[in-house]
Amino acid sequence: MLLWLLGGLGFAVVAAALTLATSEEARKVASTGLVDSMADAAEGFMTQATPVDAHALAPNIYQARGVSNTHLIDTGDSVVIFDTGLSIQATRQKRALEELVGEKPVSHVILSHSHQDHVGGTQFWAEAETRIIAHREFSEEQRYLKNLEPYLHQRNRRLFPWMPEEPITRGPLSFGHVVPTQTIRNGEPYKFSQGGFRFEVLPTPGAEGLDNLSLWLPDQRILFVGDTLGPIFPQFPNIFTMRGEKMRKPMEYIESLNRLIDLNAEMLVPGHLAPTRGAQEIREGLTRIRDAVQYVHDETVKGMNAGKTVWQLMEEIQLPPELALSQVHGRVSWGVRSLWEYYATWFHYDSTTELYPVPVREVYAELGELAGVEALSRQARAALAAGEPVKALHFCEIALATDPGARAALKAQRDALRVLLDRARTGFETSYEIIWLEGELEMTEAALAGTPSASR
Repeated sequence: MLLWLLGGLGFAVVAAALTLATSEEARKVASTGLVDSMADAAEGFMTQATPVDAHALAPNIYQARGVSNTHLIDTGDSVVIFDTGLSIQATRQKRALEELVGEKPVSHVILSHSHQDHVGGTQFWAEAETRIIAHREFSEEQRYLKNLEPYLHQRNRRLFPWMPEEPITRGPLSFGHVVPTQTIRNGEPYKFSQGGFRFEVLPTPGAEGLDNLSLWLPDQRILFVGDTLGPIFPQFPNIFTMRGEKMRKPMEYIESLNRLIDLNAEMLVPGHLAPTRGAQEIREGLTRIRDAVQYVHDETVKGMNAGKTVWQLMEEIQLPPELALSQVHGRVSWGVRSLWEYYATWFHYDSTTELYPVPVREVYAELGELAGVEALSRQARAALAAGEPVKALHFCEIALATDPGARAALKAQRDALRVLLDRARTGFETSYEIIWLEGELEMTEAALAGTPSASR
């Protein structure tokens, strides 16, 4: 998840001073503690950061916790690593794991997907003979994220203003330099045995992109899923992400879930947070996720065929009680819109103007002059009184396009945002929505106070 991609104001300045070309050089620098000192400069600003610690999950199987998890399977003469953590925590996770098992050759590094918080420490683990295993789509996913790094970084900063102003583009903490030595196709699991362990690397595309892999240890019945299921289990998946990425394929994800259900795992180990134990609990959670995605998919398709608009379906489609899931990370209504646009693209047949590069905002100022800022502010207040804060925001946006300092409109906007934020906090508690609304509210209050907002 790019949610935790980078952290630390001034971090980019320190990181850019260090440019390393190879994994060997990176490991040497890691051993000096320089990377840790760079991490210290960042981590103090990371409000989402989690302290690093390592512990055993099962005999010879270890987890290093942090913002994201790194896992180590000790096969005797060497180790297998599943995911390598966020770059600024990777060396600490590595040392924490080595304190438990000692320093051993790394035979395989298996990467669940291309997000920086799961691949950031690869260069610190990979040795000359290490096999770096990833999905066949890994390099393409990494490529487009890297190519769009300036754009996506600024989108991330709107949600997480503690991130540096510019992305780190050079050095051991930068993104986009992992080169797999072996890739896995959908439908073709990769199996190997080592030190008494049997390993099955499973392609499981879905909730975090096309390049998801999971790792199955059939003898221990332990399933490592990375972000295939997202950070919380069980949850409604994030098939849409506000920060911006490709939409995820719903039916492909359902197929992945079916494969995971059939394994009947006794321990499910995510890329974030703690494992879930117990075959029944795991099976029930996986089944509920699958059935919820199928339900939202089918209801969206049925509504489209019935001639309903995307807005109607976003409002109407809700999970039935027996399929209730956390929507802290993924939101049903956003999934509905993603499904609609995945199947039918961006042209909703609502207006001819959708076809042309002139958004409705282009006429807001003129509309505001015609209607009058005060009248629009009154309409916003009326919408608020009627329990329609989103309509109120529409009126405020038109008014503020005409006069950005209009206090009546700013006050109405502030109050509408407060209503939406209260609903978000007491409703589905969707983290992205809450963070966005908090930032918008801060900017509005700053405008009312006549001071610049610190969060944008």
